[in-house]
Amino acid sequence: MKDSNFLKEMNARSVWHPMAHPADSLANPPTIVTGAQGVRITDVDGHEVVDGVGGLWNVNLGFSCQPIKDAIAAQLDRLPYYSIFRGTSNDAVIELSEELRDFFAPDGLTRAFYTSGGSDSVETALRLARQYHKIRGEAGRTKFLSLKKGYHGTHFGGASVNGNANFRTAYEPLLAGCHHIPAPYTYRNPFNETDPAKLAQLCLSALEDEIAFQGANTIAAFIMEPILGAGGVIPPHESFMPGVREICSKNGILLIADEVITAFGRTGSWTGSRHWGVQPDLMCTAKAITNGYFPFGAVMIADKVVEVFEKDETGKAAIGHGYTYSGHPVGAAAALACLAETKRLNVPENAAARGAELHAGLLALQEQFDVIGDVRGGHGLMCAVELVSDRTTKAPIDKKSIGQVQEVAYQSGAMVRVSGPNIILSPPLVLTSDDVQVILSALKAGFASL
Repeated sequence: MKDSNFLKEMNARSVWHPMAHPADSLANPPTIVTGAQGVRITDVDGHEVVDGVGGLWNVNLGFSCQPIKDAIAAQLDRLPYYSIFRGTSNDAVIELSEELRDFFAPDGLTRAFYTSGGSDSVETALRLARQYHKIRGEAGRTKFLSLKKGYHGTHFGGASVNGNANFRTAYEPLLAGCHHIPAPYTYRNPFNETDPAKLAQLCLSALEDEIAFQGANTIAAFIMEPILGAGGVIPPHESFMPGVREICSKNGILLIADEVITAFGRTGSWTGSRHWGVQPDLMCTAKAITNGYFPFGAVMIADKVVEVFEKDETGKAAIGHGYTYSGHPVGAAAALACLAETKRLNVPENAAARGAELHAGLLALQEQFDVIGDVRGGHGLMCAVELVSDRTTKAPIDKKSIGQVQEVAYQSGAMVRVSGPNIILSPPLVLTSDDVQVILSALKAGFASL
């Protein structure tokens, strides 16, 4: 391996990083990770820390899950690639599909359409939703509704339903017919409502108003994360997603659950939809489906949608969509091993327990540091701390200060992620209580540095 200084210099010369200004890596060289084991990562300078980010929400089982690595190696030896476009398939993806069918049965989902990742899964779900209505003879249902603060990837469709201008403005005009309603975000919302249950009802009323304004017969689907992730870990009241389900069903609108983050145990339940007792019509998955070891995703499809497609005799149900790596046999093998290990370890149980410890620790830190305006979590291992310069006005913290918190935390033993004024925590689901304390101690050092 090249030495540290060489890598830092060459990175700025040759790499543009996602979600960053191209010049940032010149002025602020990124952390260069060169090794990982368990829940810890090691950088090019030999500094080891607990990964409080879990890769990017995806390394649920840690960085040394041997069954997945073995499955990938074995599949590469046997069949490294073949397409599953019309006329061909592979045994690994068929076996995986049966496993996923069983896994997602409580969510009412029985078919899988394979993708290369989360953005692909969202794009696929949006396309299938429009096609579903065309097959049924309602071609006018082309619009999509979603939540402000929601995140749905970076393709044109996903960016169009994203509820954050940072992912939209530079690429507009985007897909027409995408409309947003307020998120059930108790710390900041246009209703100035701090009661989660009341806020949920106000947001549901806003959804009904938007449907009435647009016309239900023009809307294809509503897409939402069961718990908003990249937007700042915003958990809705327990009544919200069931309310969305009821409104969508009443108006003939498909419900797409974007579970790229929340599926496979992150929330303390096997899926985010199951966490709220809801069965969606389409579910987007990726990330933890292979523990981040292989780019892979799947859109899971409910029987209501399946029946319309599979019983079509007009030819409208022919799917003119797919990816070169859809159903990649190595990805399928990785997903099979990952799913087996995820179930064997019963990761939602540990996610719930460790998440409760982490959330409690963050609330304790809020008592000590005025810079912490809001703490969100309490549903598995996904937490956020929103930093402010003034608690009374809720004025967001400046970029330099939150960057300092992140840097000091890293030097003190934990990698954390900054998104706007939020510090987001999404560590591996195999985290221990001792690891939780390392993260909390590192953050305490970061807050104390201001």
